[in-house]
This record gives sequence, C-alpha cells and structure tokens, in this order.
Amino acid sequence: MAEALKRRRRAGGRAGNAERRGTAVIEQMPWAPPVNIDRPVEPLDADGIAAIHDGAMRILEEIGIEFLNPEALDILRGSRGCTITGENVRMGRDFVMEMIAKAPREWTITPRNPARQLSMGGRNMVFGNVSSPPNYWDMALGRKVAGTREMCRNLLKLSQYFNCVHFIGGYPVEPQDIHASVRHLDVLYDKLTLTDKVAHAYCLGRERVEDVMDMVRIAAGLTDAEFEARPHMYTNINSTSPLKHDYPMLDGWMRVARRNQGLVVTPFTLAGAMAPVTMSGAVALSLAEGLCAVVLAQIVRPGACCAIGTFTSNVDMKTGAPAFGTPEYMRATQMTGQMARFYGLPMRASGVCAANVPDGQAMWETSNSLWSAVQSGANMVYHAAGWLEGGLIASPEKFVMDCEILQHIQRYMDPTLTATGPEEIALEAVREVGDQGHYFGIQHTQDRYTTAFYQPFLSDWTNYEAWEAAGAVWTPQRAHQVFQDIIASFEPPPMDAAIHEELAAFVERRKAEGGAPTDF
Repeated sequence: MAEALKRRRRAGGRAGNAERRGTAVIEQMPWAPPVNIDRPVEPLDADGIAAIHDGAMRILEEIGIEFLNPEALDILRGSRGCTITGENVRMGRDFVMEMIAKAPREWTITPRNPARQLSMGGRNMVFGNVSSPPNYWDMALGRKVAGTREMCRNLLKLSQYFNCVHFIGGYPVEPQDIHASVRHLDVLYDKLTLTDKVAHAYCLGRERVEDVMDMVRIAAGLTDAEFEARPHMYTNINSTSPLKHDYPMLDGWMRVARRNQGLVVTPFTLAGAMAPVTMSGAVALSLAEGLCAVVLAQIVRPGACCAIGTFTSNVDMKTGAPAFGTPEYMRATQMTGQMARFYGLPMRASGVCAANVPDGQAMWETSNSLWSAVQSGANMVYHAAGWLEGGLIASPEKFVMDCEILQHIQRYMDPTLTATGPEEIALEAVREVGDQGHYFGIQHTQDRYTTAFYQPFLSDWTNYEAWEAAGAVWTPQRAHQVFQDIIASFEPPPMDAAIHEELAAFVERRKAEGGAPTDF
C-alpha cells in the first residue's frame, strides 16, 4: 500500500499529494469554525411546535422525571414550581419556562489557547471528535480491539491536527490499559498537552469532575476566580431514558454549574426502545428529560450556560440494534432544532453511524447525520469524526474520512460562494468568451483558479485508468496513510514549562491519593 501511495503521489493525485510545508502532511482548510448562513430546515409548522411543546410539558407536569440524587431533590424541593414524591419530580410548565429563560442564548468557551475560543448559539457551528468508544479498529490491525492509551493519544493528535475539529470531547477511545481510578488523570494530561482546544469533563463522580476542572484551570494558567468568570471547558450528561437522571451525572452537572462552566444535556432516546416509536413522541420525551436538567442548573446558578442536545434515533425493530443516520434520525434532529430555537437554547447534535468499518455505509450514514445537524441549525456537533458501530468503535481511518466531509461543510458555508457582485456575475468574462471559446485561459479564471473550488485532501478525482496506474488505492487505505503521516510528523502545541510542571505535579499527587473511587 505504501508503495502504491508513493506512485500515486508521483502521478499527481490530489489525496496523495503530501509534500510537506513545514510539518504539514496535507493542505487543509484553515481554522475557521463555520457560521451557518442557510435557513434551517423546519419540518414542523406552528401547530406541530405547540403540540411537541405541550407533550414535553405534560410529561413534566403529569408524569415527572426520576431524580436519583438526594442533593438535587433537596434543591428542587425548595422551588415553588416542583412537586416531589419520593424521587419523582414534576414541574409546572410556567416554572420550567421561567427557569430556562435565565439561560443565555449564546455563550463562549475559552480553552488554554484563546485563539481556539468557541461560540455556542446563534448560527455558530463547531464540530468535535469521536468520544467514549471502548474499542478501536484500524487497517493495520484489521480487527476490533480494546482501546489503549497509545490509541487514545493518536486520536488526540488527529483531533489537534485537523482544523475542522474544533473541540475535544470525552476520551476518543477508552484506554482500558489504564486503571479506571486514574484514567481520567492520564487522559486529561494527554488531552491538555497534546491539544490546545476546548476540553470536556465526564460527570462520573465528584473526583473526576473536580480533577478535570482543576487541570483545565492549571493548563490555562488561571486563578480560581479567573476560571469561574466564564466557561473554559464543558460537560455533557445523558439522561437514563426513559425519564431518569442518575446520581453521578446530576452530581457533576451541579458541580460544573456552580463553577460557571459549560453544560450540555443530551438524552439518548432510541424510538421504539427507550422512547415512543413515533418521532414526535420520542422528541417530546427527549425535550422533557433535557429541559428539567436545565431547570436544575438555573436554580443552582441563575444564568448558567446550558445547551440542549438530541440523540433521538431509532432501533432496528428486527434485532433491537440502534440505527443511526436514518431518515428518522434526520427528521428528529431537525425537529429538535426547531424546538431548541423555541426554547432559546443552543443545540447539540451528533455525527454518527451504525457501520462496523469505514465503508460506504459508514459514510452515507455519517453524511446523513452531519448534514441533518447542519440543516437543524445545531451549534455543537459531537462525534463528528471517527465514530463506528454505534459508538462502540473509534477508527483513525474513519476520522480522516469524516474530516473530508467536515471540510465540505465548512466550504459550503463560505459566503463567497453566494456573492453576487459584478466580479461574481462576471458579465465581462461571458462577453469575452462568447459562444466560441472556453473559460480556462481568460484572465477572470486565471485570477481565481487556485481558490475558486474546494480542493480535497482525500478524495481522488482522477479517472479509473489513472487511479489504477497509481496503485488502485481505495479511500480507507489513503486515509490510513494520511493517519500514519500525521502521527509521524505531529508536534504538540506549545505550553509554558512552569504550567506543564504544575500540571504533571497535580496528576502525580492525585494518583498518589488514589484518584477516583471505583467499583472494582
């Protein structure tokens, strides 16, 4: 394969054209989180929005949500809008709407490198890497294996390298060769030293959340007061559908809220399994589960920066297996986007698939899910690069392939494509060519040809004969070579030596103290 890629480069194929400029492996688009210039797709009319809103409110008012956290129950018990029976919490709709109105419509997250600041809300869109798969697959292995720290580090390097990946979610693959009690310390150390982008904390117990917030603060060189002045990291929690929020996630949610960091709640509702089989019912259930967590955050800290997520898809009713990138998934995402705007909250979506390897199925399902996020007006897109097998596998080849799609989206949103000035209408160029020539050689084309169109780093636009002569290299093979080249040439972003030393010392101290408790 490597020899075929060398031949391909000599033949001038675009994807293999890896001449280095400094340490660059590919010529990629610049860091420029896109602004969505399109009107969102809105499948619901006014009556539809009202019906889903009423359904979500009736779930909260009449059925309630189980809050499996005594502290959260005590906080909610002190609020006039809640009725609590045991662990069941019911909320009046006026109270819910009053509380969520306290959440800002737009907010920012500033990581250790301020140039990587992200804007949440409005028409802003940011994309993140795959998060949390326990397993890993690449073409060199050719099989699924448990994740390791080295695999996790390599995926972090890809996440830093690609400008179209804007934030670092949870562990890009679960490093199962590190004991669970200290895993968060090692991975966050790797994340904060190998990347300078926005980072995430898992809500899996007090120690993990507090450690991550302290490590992010140290890496940015901030005091506690400076850290808490605005968001510098975020967390994402999932409800336990149907109709539950568990103890550790609520605990972390409240801790992050108190320190004024970013909060994203994403119910994982699979229609036909953990939610009604109808998409409107599944969306209403998802909204109820998400909005009640936003209410809790606003009671803990009025004005807390919150976003509501969607992970509403369906199951294969023949097997019960989750399905992603389906027509139902796309519509549910678009519907949730309408409802997020109705509630005035930023929205999170995902780039997902059910495929087991980086093949055609993987790409059409991922493309469907990513473009439905764009169509829905989503602001934060999780798992946008590297996800396989419904989130059970992370793959570097899939990561590289997905980044081609992300660059398509970035270019698609470039406002110069829809500019309509005299130079774009190009009447003089049309007059010059008339009906007898072509546009290749005229000055209007010569002035613009290098930037006129999107230039892929992975796609192969040669014809069959040229592709065959260059080694007949399939897309996943090209992606594998790009992955290897990036890892071989990777240079971590700079970090002040004193900060690096303080961060390492924190990790060693917390390891000596035992890290976080586990069940084993």
